[in-house]
Amino acid sequence: CTVYVYCRFNFETMGFWFPWSLVLLVIAAALFTYISLLLMGIVVTLAFSVSAMAVLSEVWSTEWKTLLLSLQVTAPFLHVGGVSFMTLLSWPIALYFFRMNKRGKFSDQLVYIVALFSFYLVPLAMYSPCIRADGTLGPKPTLLGHRGAPMLAPENTLMSFESALEAGVDGLKTDVTISADGVPFVMHDLTLQRTTNVEEVFPNRTHVPAALFTWADIQQLNAGAWFLSRDPFGTVSSLSPEQRAQAANQTVPSLADVLNLASQAGKTVLFDLRQPPPGHPHRDNYLNITLDLIHTHINSSQVLWLPSEQREKIQQMDPELQQTAGQSASIEELHNNHITTLNLHYSTMSLQQISKYRPVNISVNLYVVNEPWLYSVAWCSGASSVTTNNLLLRDVHTPLLLVVRRASHGDTPTHEQTHSKPHH
Repeated sequence: CTVYVYCRFNFETMGFWFPWSLVLLVIAAALFTYISLLLMGIVVTLAFSVSAMAVLSEVWSTEWKTLLLSLQVTAPFLHVGGVSFMTLLSWPIALYFFRMNKRGKFSDQLVYIVALFSFYLVPLAMYSPCIRADGTLGPKPTLLGHRGAPMLAPENTLMSFESALEAGVDGLKTDVTISADGVPFVMHDLTLQRTTNVEEVFPNRTHVPAALFTWADIQQLNAGAWFLSRDPFGTVSSLSPEQRAQAANQTVPSLADVLNLASQAGKTVLFDLRQPPPGHPHRDNYLNITLDLIHTHINSSQVLWLPSEQREKIQQMDPELQQTAGQSASIEELHNNHITTLNLHYSTMSLQQISKYRPVNISVNLYVVNEPWLYSVAWCSGASSVTTNNLLLRDVHTPLLLVVRRASHGDTPTHEQTHSKPHH
């Protein structure tokens, strides 16, 4: 009706009819299209965000756990900072309340009071293994060089293992594969592509599993040049010209070479042993091959035996091996399998879990711990050792952000307190 009246007014004034209804229809259609596209964009964005969060939660699951672990160390100090901030904020807020009208004043004050009260309640839910009674801190975790000293030399090479031993590690952690002709050698990846020049020497076998190469083939490969060109840790510039030349000429070592180094230095060795692929000539006897090599080159008590296959048989063949499990279990189950060491990812560590193993002589090694704050959490949690790329952790002499409280008469001494000297 309004449109008709306006059209009649336009006709009587200007002498012609104008289709205003059509114009309004076009505008309405345009607005509807815009709103529809906007809603579709919101839906697509929301769907993408949910999918991205799901993917990131899966891919970064370890990183989320690392974030939570970092809060265990920093939470006490973040709390103090938060309370201090709220206290400083009380002055301008009080001035604001004083100047404003009384209406609604109490409700606004209540919001601030509730927030401040919540900050003071935070310690009730706060947990950190580095908040400890005086004298209850356990011994400093020892260090296992992860693939040697990969920040100082190409990983899993003799130069890397020698550098780790020179830096004072207590053990070596490596990875073992069995060659096609039955020689155990050191290699982490399934293929040789990342850490050797296999593309140059055997261009048609780049993606072939390392276990399908003979030992003679493997000895032709260079295992150090990639380290200088890629500089994985940004540390190549710290090497001397002599060290760079040495790194450039590294080859893939055999397990026997690594065992000899550890034996001479009196250090332990922990290694993952990859089962050969189907069709491999030594798929069924790779454990016996490795065990015979150990008996030839090192004292069995220096080896942390990680493979879980045929554990009972291996234990009977060589009871001196330190049987090591890759996942936690009940104490009864661990004892039944003769487990003396647990090799666990650092994201699984907790003071409660580790403390239940220590009294029954089951030690816990955590991997891969590279940051000083993470090493501090492992120390406070009671870990016996950590596998690390960063050998500078040896210079951490007390846990970072350690909070020591004076023990009260009601405190019960822990196992660490009664069996180890505190570190200061």
